[in-house]
Amino acid sequence: YKQFESKFWNETLPKASGGKLTANAKPYTELGLKGYEVMSGLQKGAYDAVHALTSYSAKSSPALEGIDLAGVIQDFDTYKKAVDAYRPVIEREVAEKYNGKLINIYTFPSQQLWCNLKDKSVTEVSLKDLAGKKIRTYSRTLGDFIEGLNASAVTIAFAEVVPALQKGVADCGITGTMPAYNAKWWQVVTHNIRVRVGYAATFTAINLDTWNGLNKETQDLIMSEAKKLEEEIWAFESSLDQKGMDCNAAGPCDKGDPGGMVPITPSADDQKMLADIAQNVVLKRWAKRCGKACADEWNATIGKVVGMTAAE
Repeated sequence: YKQFESKFWNETLPKASGGKLTANAKPYTELGLKGYEVMSGLQKGAYDAVHALTSYSAKSSPALEGIDLAGVIQDFDTYKKAVDAYRPVIEREVAEKYNGKLINIYTFPSQQLWCNLKDKSVTEVSLKDLAGKKIRTYSRTLGDFIEGLNASAVTIAFAEVVPALQKGVADCGITGTMPAYNAKWWQVVTHNIRVRVGYAATFTAINLDTWNGLNKETQDLIMSEAKKLEEEIWAFESSLDQKGMDCNAAGPCDKGDPGGMVPITPSADDQKMLADIAQNVVLKRWAKRCGKACADEWNATIGKVVGMTAAE
């Protein structure tokens, strides 16, 4: 937020517009929100613009989940292609379900598994070992993935995860590589299981009534600057992904002392299990709650990029 989103509203747009565009931008934590509420606030006109995770916004639009289905994509280049292919769907859903104008889509570092297995001398851990564990999630699709592991999904807001891991309310959590380091998860977990279960796709949207009240010149300026921001974040996050993994493990880390977690690289069996869960649990359940037309749309876009089919 501090590095990109706040700067966009408080510096970039005012400067690019010669002071005509100003904003009162605040992180949702400062407003006492958990993140799940921001799109309804946009829809009602409480906010002129928001940054929102697609997974936090999927309650009224399961199609939004399609951009970030757990375990489906394992690398950033493929993920970028998937986002570009699916962008028209996101644009439509944000407009129809939330009265919003989509101005960009970007990502966080890859979402991975972070577990408190008590003993750092354990260096061999498989996905099968997570059966029965309580794993923090923040979305329906991650919950499906966790249940595919025969584990229990526990929904916990990001700010509450560290105490939950500390108290044993959760055994593992899912978040991005650098967010895990910055939030000091390394103080309460022992192992980083390096399976990419998602990317926390995030978009910026402006309330359509606000947007339609702007002249064409202002709209074009906002879209141009939003596109630059999107490209900047994508380039930054793809390089940050490995840095986050390094910082949580033995280093090197330019952010501070390394976290000292034990890194676990998934085996061939783990990769096979991941693919099986993605196809037969995650995609199947999502197709059921989204419907045939929605699944067909996914198959014609992201499905072609990843070579997978969503069907009930």
